[in-house]
Amino acid sequence: MLLLVKRWLALVFICASFAFAQTGFAASDWEIIKVSGHDYLSVDNISKFYGLPAGVAGAGDKIRFETVKNPLEFVSGSREAMINGARSWLCFPVVEQNGKYLVSRTDVAKTIEPLMRPHRVSNMGRLETVVLDPGHGGYDKGQVSRLGYEKDFALDVARKLRPILQAKGLRVIMTREGDYFVPLEVRAQIANKARNSIFVSIHFNGTNDDPDATGFEIFSFTPRGAPSTSDSTVRSSSFNMQPGSQVDAQSMALSACIYHSLLGHIPEYDRGIKRARFAVLRLTKVPAVLIEGGFLTERGESKLIANKDWRGKLAAAIGVGIESYRSLGVTKQPPMLVADYRKQTKLAPVEPVVQEGALKEADSSLMNLVGKSKFVSPQQTSTPSKRLSLESAPIVP
Repeated sequence: MLLLVKRWLALVFICASFAFAQTGFAASDWEIIKVSGHDYLSVDNISKFYGLPAGVAGAGDKIRFETVKNPLEFVSGSREAMINGARSWLCFPVVEQNGKYLVSRTDVAKTIEPLMRPHRVSNMGRLETVVLDPGHGGYDKGQVSRLGYEKDFALDVARKLRPILQAKGLRVIMTREGDYFVPLEVRAQIANKARNSIFVSIHFNGTNDDPDATGFEIFSFTPRGAPSTSDSTVRSSSFNMQPGSQVDAQSMALSACIYHSLLGHIPEYDRGIKRARFAVLRLTKVPAVLIEGGFLTERGESKLIANKDWRGKLAAAIGVGIESYRSLGVTKQPPMLVADYRKQTKLAPVEPVVQEGALKEADSSLMNLVGKSKFVSPQQTSTPSKRLSLESAPIVP
């Protein structure tokens, strides 16, 4: 097993080296430091490369947005970081050696670079289609509050977001139009078959561990050979045969654009830009993110989510973020950040576009895209033999 892990680590660092080359990293700009056979770069080296100040908080400290003074803030012994004013989670913890704070080479290539300079990500392509994926549906209610179900709130946000994107000239495909369950692999297939598309899955959070938990978070697919954000330790499962994503950098850039808009327009707690191997991210071959728009298990936040006007603001903020992402491939200019949006919204708050219609079943164009047989009828989903989760869908070759 140890030999297998070492082989996969070697592949990880080869991939990281390739990512450096793609983003214009020159070998002469970096001083590689070996720690237990792994490649690291010092925070000072990273700061010098980007020409920006970077800070490191002590082990066990928490980064607060209000106190962050640098574009880059790290925490010793932690994966938590603040990048351009938004909380972000590294794949591996920051380590200290000989008085230097070190960041994994993988994280420099896979996390810091696309978040610091999303406008420099290569192969952005032309964005024509946005596949909106309202989470859950039918028998799968998702998180439940006394004010409603996650499946209904997610569908409403998607339906409010659709006309916003259409007004920007984008084609919009919904993975579901009504209260029925769509298999997770089918949701990914819809995005994979759409031309020049991105995939945006909309969800709301919940927890049994902390009734006071609040805030936004956004996920993209975990890089090959790295642990997901929820993994407390680097497990051997991180080094398995799961394929990586060919659009990892684009997905991180999409995460950054949407997340900065969310935090900039709506004053919710920042839980961060994260990584996961959720089925809808794992099976999707186009830039893909999963948004958690707050906690239905927290009393105050559940009231906000149940308010249709608040959901309209959430949809509008997501729409601004998607437009920001689309412009990256055109202008090649840095996108707006949290601080920029907050300054802007003081002058002109983002307004929701309210344009609702009657719920309907999946339309014929969607069924033609992936095949009618892929969809489960409402009658079939009423009494499932097994509840499917985000992680449970089989991998489709």
